[in-house]
This record gives sequence, structure tokens and C-alpha cells, in this order.
Amino acid sequence: MRNTTRFTLSAIALGMATFAVAESNDFTQHSAHQHGLVEWHIAQDGEELLVEITAPGSDIVGFEYAPQNEEQKAAIEQALKSLAKADTLIELNASANCELVEQSVTQTLDESDDHSDHDDHDAHDKHDDHDNHDKHDGHDNHDNHDGHDAHDKHDGHDAHDKHGGHDAHDKHDDHSEHHQKDAESHGEFSAQYTFHCSNPTELQSVTSRWFDTFGQTEKISVQAITDKGVSAGELTPTSRTIRF
Repeated sequence: MRNTTRFTLSAIALGMATFAVAESNDFTQHSAHQHGLVEWHIAQDGEELLVEITAPGSDIVGFEYAPQNEEQKAAIEQALKSLAKADTLIELNASANCELVEQSVTQTLDESDDHSDHDDHDAHDKHDDHDNHDKHDGHDNHDNHDGHDAHDKHDGHDAHDKHGGHDAHDKHDDHSEHHQKDAESHGEFSAQYTFHCSNPTELQSVTSRWFDTFGQTEKISVQAITDKGVSAGELTPTSRTIRF
């Protein structure tokens, strides 16, 4: 039953996001990736309440590309731990008596890095095929020119040297391409929090404590569908509550 409710809430939240994009050209141009802007989609279905959050990596860890060192990897891990503490980020009015029952936290910064590695692996496979072809050609030459083994080996060494230079060039190209992908990538963090509210008719507001944890965020765009109707607004460090 809970899985069905969660699916319904997710569908509502997705519908809100699609509607918002269709209604506002400015939203279409800027919301897909805008530093300092976090998005909250809130959907209520009776006693169940879903809060979906999407945030640029820059707002969470200060970068949006695959981690380049241990310090950045640690920053991502710490951010995931912080996002897993819903009570430090979201405050629902107490009279609704809402309790967190499920949550999911993900990020795409590492995903983009894994994808790059996969591409490099494909290139490596093709390179191995090229090596096998060279070895096969060398075998044919050995059969036809037994008297020139030393010369053939020397030539093979030269070819290997040239091929080694080609390897270095390929690696340099791969390295440059990797950095170009990093520069163009826009990794983000996503979180879903499902609450059960035993007094849903009393649900009146959501207050953000997000800014206390993630100070780089300038504003939060909120779209909400509750039993009371549709709400929309912006939260900032000085205006943290949206009412339904």
C-alpha cells in the first residue's frame, strides 16, 4: 500500500514539475541548472506527504563534477549524511503530527565519472583489437622471412615504439576529453522524504532549515499540492516558511 502511495505522490510531484516548466519560459531557461537555486516539490495524498528536493552540486559541496581527490569524495559522503537527516532540513507544523517513514538520497556527481570510465574501457578494448592485429601480421612476416628474424624484431621494436607514442597521444586525448566532460557536467543531489501525518487536516506549513546546513543556497523554489490546494513560492534565508 505504501509503495502505491509513494508512486502516486511521485507522479503528482512530477506533474507539478512538468506544469511549472510549461507555464514559465523563464523557469524553462534557468531551472534546469542554476547555481544557488534548490527545488522542492511537495505532494500530499491524505495522511502521506512527499517532499522531493533537487539541488545543484555547487549548493551542496561547492562543485558539480566527478570528485578529483579524496577531499572531494569525503565532501560528497558528508553531504549524503547531512541530507539523510530530514529533521534538520524540513520542519512541518507540529499539529499535523507528521513522522518520517521513508527517505532516499542520491547524487549524480560520481555517476558521471563512472560513465567516463566506461567510455575509456571501450576505447581500451578497441586498442587491444589493434594489438592483436599487429601480432598476427608479425607472425605472417616471420613465416615468409625466416632469414630476417633479427631485422623483423628490430622493426617490430620500432613499430612498438611508434605505437607507444600513439598510446601516449591517446591517453592525452582521453585525459583532455575527461576534463572537458567534467567542465560541462552539472552533477546534482536529490532527496525524497515520505512522511505519515496522523492529523493531515492540520497540515498548514513547511519551514526550511536547509539554509543552516547548506549556506551556499540563495533560494528554494517550492511547488506544492496538498489537500488544501496548489501553492507555490520561494524560500530564502530570511523567509523560510511556506503556508498552505
